[in-house]
Amino acid sequence: MDGTTRAPDAGTVAYGTRQGTGLLAAVILGSTIAFLDSTVVNVALPRIGSDLDASFAQLQWVVTGYTLTLAAFILVGGSLGDHLGRRRVYVWGIAGFAVTSLLCALAPTANLLVAARVLQGIAGALLTPGSLAVIQASFRPADRGRAIGTWAGIGAAAPALGPALGGWLAELDWRLVFLVNLPIAVVALVLTARYVPESRDPDSAPHLDWTGAVLAVVALAALTVALTGAGRGEGSELLASAAPVAGVVAVVAGVAFVWWLRRASAPMVPPSLFANRTFTVTNVLTLAVYAALGAMFFFLVIQLQTSLGYRPLVAGLAGLPSTLLMVFLSERAGALTDRVGPRLPLVAGPLVGAVGVAWLAFVSEGDSYWTAVLPGVLLFGLGLVLIVAPLTTTELAAAPDRYTGTASGVNNAVSRAGGLLAVAALPGLVGLGQQDYADPEALTDGYRAAMLICAGLLVAGGLSGLLVPGRLRDCRPDAKEVEVP
Repeated sequence: MDGTTRAPDAGTVAYGTRQGTGLLAAVILGSTIAFLDSTVVNVALPRIGSDLDASFAQLQWVVTGYTLTLAAFILVGGSLGDHLGRRRVYVWGIAGFAVTSLLCALAPTANLLVAARVLQGIAGALLTPGSLAVIQASFRPADRGRAIGTWAGIGAAAPALGPALGGWLAELDWRLVFLVNLPIAVVALVLTARYVPESRDPDSAPHLDWTGAVLAVVALAALTVALTGAGRGEGSELLASAAPVAGVVAVVAGVAFVWWLRRASAPMVPPSLFANRTFTVTNVLTLAVYAALGAMFFFLVIQLQTSLGYRPLVAGLAGLPSTLLMVFLSERAGALTDRVGPRLPLVAGPLVGAVGVAWLAFVSEGDSYWTAVLPGVLLFGLGLVLIVAPLTTTELAAAPDRYTGTASGVNNAVSRAGGLLAVAALPGLVGLGQQDYADPEALTDGYRAAMLICAGLLVAGGLSGLLVPGRLRDCRPDAKEVEVP
């Protein structure tokens, strides 16, 4: 008997019911392990570097290898869900994530760990857009905003919780950082089988846009290599010498990707989606905010351990207050958007977060947590509260229902690409070399510059929020904007 017969029909699930709660738990657990692994590994990097004798560049690739494939294939994951069934692809993603997490935990060398992380990112690309698409397709239209707000709040709290969890596990054994995914994946699979209905786009093209997928992967991979290699010196000559060629490849593949989307009969991302100004602006804002978010956590947990002497667990717990703010206030932020519209929170949130990151930029050796770290963490967390749920709700509202999976894929691809590119570019841009993660003086100078750049990204994101409509209903696309030739 097919599991879909035991689940509610798509588009009829009510928020707060047993079915709705079970469905939300299933998709939140699955997407949480993908979100967690974007930050949970960061706090374990010094231990991984010591145990596997890894260079700074290799540690970067432990992070960017995962984020690269997650961002590059996430559009494919969204399209597969629309074609083959969103629940089916989501299940594939969870199962694959569990297997690749085990491979990461067993990796005996830094290079093999990077390879396993690359595969883990592909699995994450299947489950991440599927989780949001399942919510959009399964809940009643009147309940989608609340459901998305709950998903977004916990999903945004997960990266902030990651350093705390990673710190605790890293003190025992850094390999537990990956093994913890296995029991979560099992529970998510059980809940999915019971509560998640199947849904797909009946009007989708008969074939996937593999040409567009390949061009997107090549462009993003080449750009990551170019940014990671830029500014590298002694000890990474090969990476530095490959950067110019990779940059050219990235530009050519990127231009070809845009050209193909405009010419293909059934592109993986319909260009008509971007005819809606709100959809385009919210993606720009997403890129800026998540670039700052990814880089901020990457640098902060290393700075706290190297320059302030924090143990991994303590460094991870340092960001816990922002997590608590997300957990307790995200639903209220969604309600605020319903009352006042998306523009106010999408402008105020990034600006408040920028103040917090600027405060954290001046954390250095000998500083007190209570005066140097906590105020910045609280301000940054408050900014996230104002940003995340309104941003996700507004972006999805700007896309037609038939493109739920695609719009979710775009949203996730842009957010992961933002963090990926920031982590790839900033170490070289601020002059951090191969072993500087272990040198407090050298690290502090680069850390401060990187954090101020992150604050600037948040300010830019807040200013772009001024272009978002003042009322949520004005974000809805009209027929001309969504029609695909």
